[in-house]
Amino acid sequence: MTDGSVRAIEEADRIVVARLVLELWGAHTAVAHGEVFFPASLPGFLVERQGQVLGLLTYTVTESMLEIVTIDALRRGRGVGTLLVDATVRKARQIGCTRVRLTTTNDNLDALRFYQRRGFKLCALRPDAVREARKLKPEIPTVGDYGIPITDELDLERWVAPRQ
Repeated sequence: MTDGSVRAIEEADRIVVARLVLELWGAHTAVAHGEVFFPASLPGFLVERQGQVLGLLTYTVTESMLEIVTIDALRRGRGVGTLLVDATVRKARQIGCTRVRLTTTNDNLDALRFYQRRGFKLCALRPDAVREARKLKPEIPTVGDYGIPITDELDLERWVAPRQ
């Protein structure tokens, strides 16, 4: 487990967040379910240790759902992603959301394993959605993890009991 601490993104972090998003996502945008997001302008969390960023998560909120837009552990297998998900679930409860949702792609087997082990369940499949997403973000590669063609979007969702 990491000895890093998780905290909310602050305005002073926006430049660092923008740089990380560009480096990790290949553009200043993320696309899911036909919507373009600008992660550097969204709320979220950072995991830091001794002033070094170890992880980043951005999200948006609509009605009773908190949607994770981006999540990145800069070093995998050290608990950073779990810290980010746990902070997000706490935030969702705090603001009265009943669900935390996210979108990934069919090639992202490691992410599918990670999310399901943390209580997320598959709830939607959009076949060939990535073809449309590439019209909004041409930087999306055609082949992803393990040599799998990137074609479909998958939504995962975790129900959250609101704070009493």
